[in-house]
Amino acid sequence: MVGQVAVRRMDEEALAELLAVAVGDAEPDEVMPPVDGPPGWTAQRREAFREWHRARFPGLAGPLRECTFVVVHDGEVVGSARLAARDSLDALETGMWLGRSQRGRGIGTAALRILLDEAARAGARSVVADTMAHNAAALGALRRNGATLTTSRDSADVLAELTPPPGGADAH
Repeated sequence: MVGQVAVRRMDEEALAELLAVAVGDAEPDEVMPPVDGPPGWTAQRREAFREWHRARFPGLAGPLRECTFVVVHDGEVVGSARLAARDSLDALETGMWLGRSQRGRGIGTAALRILLDEAARAGARSVVADTMAHNAAALGALRRNGATLTTSRDSADVLAELTPPPGGADAH
């Protein structure tokens, strides 16, 4: 059994918890855009991680039209997820990462289901996600949530298209 999974909008407290998970259970290139400098969780990279998430605090209505969440499993922050507007709020993009020790336990599948509900409440009619053909965990979570998967002929990229439930589910 996967346990209790929830997503919570990012704020300063959640961000501090998330950074601790990232530093302790992930590599920077797994969880954030690239930052110049030496490898590892340098002070500069930690600050870039915080600033990236802070810029998304205003949510889908903000200037970046993107919001981030912490993924919570049995009361503990274990990763991050996001929703971002594409051309309009009718179509959102999602992405997620979990700390290495939390992968393969069904948490991503459950969190994606909750994100689809969030997308529906925001008015989205479709949600897309990009992943790689070798990312079996992501592909499994996407399939279990009803995604249609399309593989690029030129690369190992996979595009997933999902349909949020009408109005979003009431219970998580």
